[in-house]
Amino acid sequence: MGKYYYKKADNFFRKKVLRLLSLLILCIGAVIVLYIFFPLISWQIYFAPALASSTIQTPIPKATIISSSEIGSLISQAGNSLSGVDYTNAQNWFPEFNPRTAGQPKIPSYTISVPKLKIQNAVVSTVDNNLAIHLVNYEGTAVPPESGNAVIFGHSTLPQLFNSNDYKTIFATAYQLKLGDEIYANVNGISFKYRIFNISVVEPTDISIFEQDYGNSYLTLVTCTPPGTTWKRLIIKAKFEKI
Repeated sequence: MGKYYYKKADNFFRKKVLRLLSLLILCIGAVIVLYIFFPLISWQIYFAPALASSTIQTPIPKATIISSSEIGSLISQAGNSLSGVDYTNAQNWFPEFNPRTAGQPKIPSYTISVPKLKIQNAVVSTVDNNLAIHLVNYEGTAVPPESGNAVIFGHSTLPQLFNSNDYKTIFATAYQLKLGDEIYANVNGISFKYRIFNISVVEPTDISIFEQDYGNSYLTLVTCTPPGTTWKRLIIKAKFEKI
């Protein structure tokens, strides 16, 4: 009678594949969690230290307290980023705001300078929303030096990528501005000085920043914050001051 030999199946390759697959899934999960909570990390690294010694008139949210609404906000901003929202289009920054058409602007563009940030003669367009090539004076808001509130949008990113000549990074260090710092608007060759009097952080759903106060001429700089994220909006308000 012949002999039969049974060889146990070698599962080494299968186990190795399963280990690699498990490690890959774990890494993907860690990256997703880090991506969602990166705004909090960025807030603590860049934003909180910059404001720790500042006198801010409007309270800054404390990101050290993690509530369900904060987590929901983080997940929402991560979803917007993953879904491919085009943040070079200023209209996507406050999706709930519908500007009132105020007719054709008197001028197509002007420039602003922010000495504290070493920004010189940055172009501000009044006729389109392309933040990749210039700053944007949002439709339906005032244009300096006229009475009202000129709302100016500009991109930010991680501070180490700041380049005052690159409109995709131009407001990367805007979080360093403090009350009393100066902003200059140059319109048709005439310079107008504005002084910062209020700094705040709002949700993308807060459209109160577009409100018009015709008692004076105001500039409102708007950028995303914390640096490197699209989580919230940093609002810097300045008022016209005679030179």
